[in-house]
Amino acid sequence: MTEKYSEDSIKTLDWKEHIRRRPGMYIGKLGDGTSADDGIYILIKEVLDNSIDEYMMGNGKQIDITITDEFVTIRDYGRGIPLGKVKDVVSKMNTGAKYDSKVFKKTVGLNGVGTKAVNALSEKFIITSYREGEAKAVEFSRGEVVTDDKIFKTEENNGTKVIFYPDKEIFKNYKYNFEFIETMCRNYVYLNTGLTLILNGQKFNSKHGLRDLLNENMSGEGLYPIIHFVDDDIEIALTHGNQYGEEYYTFVNGQHTTQGGTHLIAFREAIVKTVREFYNKSFDASDIRTSIVGAISIKVEEPVFESQTKTKLGSKEMEPNGATVRNFIVDFIKTKLDNYLHKHPDTAEILLHKIQSSEKERKAISGIKKIARERAKKVSLHNKKLRDCKIHYSTNKDRTEETQIFITEGDSASGSITKARDVQTQAVFSLKGKPLNSYGLTKKIVYTNEEFNLLQAALNIEDGLDTLRYNKVIIATDADVDGMHIRLLLITFFLQFFPELIKADHLFILQTPLFRVRNKQKTFYCYSDEERQHAIKELKGQPEITRFKGLGEISPKEFSAFIGEEIRLEKVELKKYDNIGDLLEFYMGKNTPDRQDFIVNNLKIEEEI
Repeated sequence: MTEKYSEDSIKTLDWKEHIRRRPGMYIGKLGDGTSADDGIYILIKEVLDNSIDEYMMGNGKQIDITITDEFVTIRDYGRGIPLGKVKDVVSKMNTGAKYDSKVFKKTVGLNGVGTKAVNALSEKFIITSYREGEAKAVEFSRGEVVTDDKIFKTEENNGTKVIFYPDKEIFKNYKYNFEFIETMCRNYVYLNTGLTLILNGQKFNSKHGLRDLLNENMSGEGLYPIIHFVDDDIEIALTHGNQYGEEYYTFVNGQHTTQGGTHLIAFREAIVKTVREFYNKSFDASDIRTSIVGAISIKVEEPVFESQTKTKLGSKEMEPNGATVRNFIVDFIKTKLDNYLHKHPDTAEILLHKIQSSEKERKAISGIKKIARERAKKVSLHNKKLRDCKIHYSTNKDRTEETQIFITEGDSASGSITKARDVQTQAVFSLKGKPLNSYGLTKKIVYTNEEFNLLQAALNIEDGLDTLRYNKVIIATDADVDGMHIRLLLITFFLQFFPELIKADHLFILQTPLFRVRNKQKTFYCYSDEERQHAIKELKGQPEITRFKGLGEISPKEFSAFIGEEIRLEKVELKKYDNIGDLLEFYMGKNTPDRQDFIVNNLKIEEEI
């Protein structure tokens, strides 16, 4: 029976109810703290952005940040919010100084939603403004005013302090990863030289901006000294490394645009255009950009982003007068980079050699690539290796975060996952035995080796991550020696030829339970011996204990629980001091005695159940 559609069916939500019912519209995915773009980090960023904007306008050189498991405190030393508007700026939509471009010219965005979202999504939210010897504090709970104190005298320095407790009804079982927060802090100071952030007593600042960013994030030395240019509304830094692929860090008004956008397109175009004209040669664009590591930061009035979380710039214009972002960036880089290369012939010679080397390798495998593409296409048509999903990360307008591909070994494992998966967002790629150890091999092997060629084609990453078809690439192998070896071989492949996949947080290891502990009433799936011991105590008596040796032993019905909402993934990460060449040489090279000593010294014997 159809329900009656009447005036009573029409509901009007106030600002806080709308945010709490649809938090994803304001802060992206909620998550639990295991990803850098999870909601708890967006809350921190939204408050910090306001303090950063104060600094960008010349007010306050230090921001103090305290983060505990329960709450976050952010204190800046800017001008402080006008005391009569302290409550309004965090509780009334479309209220904020950033609508007045005379006060805030080139900020992250209009202050219409950010702190309001933090307020609505916090079980406690306290904002205090200190201004010219007076102060005003307002406390909220889930967006509702709890206390609205009168203005009082203070000896505190000017500025604003926000304390918030993320609402545990919304952010369930979250845990902060301080590495993500430290990266956020570093990015802020790279973009704002002269600013000091103090996070739980740890100080962050930068003297050389984006040059420091590249030095901090590169895994190894550049082929030539980092080229670094700074002007009023633009800063760039670049060099070439020895890795395959391209690696970029892009920012707009201090916002880390992880998905790039207009400015990145222009940056890549400008480099190619300038290099071609400098050498007077029509080099292939891929030969110029292969192995590049670059960073760009621009400032734009009223930037247009493609989502509330501001990860991709959509602006075409640079200023209200109509100058385009593209022309501004291309003209700046063309002038600066051309002059630099003329003044630094040693760097120009190294760059030329790098381009020619890339060109030589590309031509050597050009014929093989055509054959390999045809082979991959035929295999795809016959659906022998890839059980695809219906939604794809690269083609979906909103860059669907849920898309996943499981890389498995053997028919039994791939069969279980295939039957248990969500066909809308989860794909399965089946390996045929162990992959080749690709360490030390050239990129020719990606096309001549059937497994690697088909895997690259399935992921669609030959020309970079812009066309990546799945947000999460998940290695799903047995928890035994052979399974671990396959993991290493696959990670080696990605490190060797597609390190940007790892650096951009797309590669994961599937964690599956080692034990099933059950009686007639209840079943526990345990991922460690500690969890197994806990389950035995819970069930008491003599529960049945099963040790899963391989993925194929887990039934599809059981498997659906392990790859659904409760999926456990371990991200494959590169630490800032990890050198890819050294890592691969030690673990996958021919230094057998050193590796053997390492294994013996770190060997752990598992007790059989």
